[in-house]
Amino acid sequence: MSEGYDPKVLGICCRWCSYAGADLAGAMRLQYPPAVKIMMVPCTGRVDILHLLKAFEAGWDTVFVSGCHEGDCHYLAGNIQARKRVAKVKKFLAEVGIEAERLEMFWISSAEGPHFARAATEMTERALRLGPSPVKREERQAWLAAQGVAGQVAEADVAAAAQVLSPS
Repeated sequence: MSEGYDPKVLGICCRWCSYAGADLAGAMRLQYPPAVKIMMVPCTGRVDILHLLKAFEAGWDTVFVSGCHEGDCHYLAGNIQARKRVAKVKKFLAEVGIEAERLEMFWISSAEGPHFARAATEMTERALRLGPSPVKREERQAWLAAQGVAGQVAEADVAAAAQVLSPS
């Protein structure tokens, strides 16, 4: 189903919990797909709506934000702010014709390496199922043609989504 397509998955992880969870997954030698690239931030509360939109504009197929469990944020309420921003961006993505499930929020503590590996795998599987981001117009059309569903997705929808996220 995904022959010739290598997804790009961005994981934005808070320094104190989720990044440490990713580190623990590595120390435990847990496997998760190499498509996942991790970006550490001091707190998920630092992740702005524009950062998330820019990630899609830059060509990431799926993006996940992973922070401390609710009530355990080292910066008090940063993870709550991030949750609200992720929800807003998901709504916006749906409005412009991009699948909202390309973006997700996870709560992973520093002791949850296996949970991080599952989240990374889940987001990679989503990317493989959804195909290339509509922002990557040519790659998306080639993938759809290979899947035999090119006629099911209107070219205008793909073009509109790409125009909204990457105006010339």
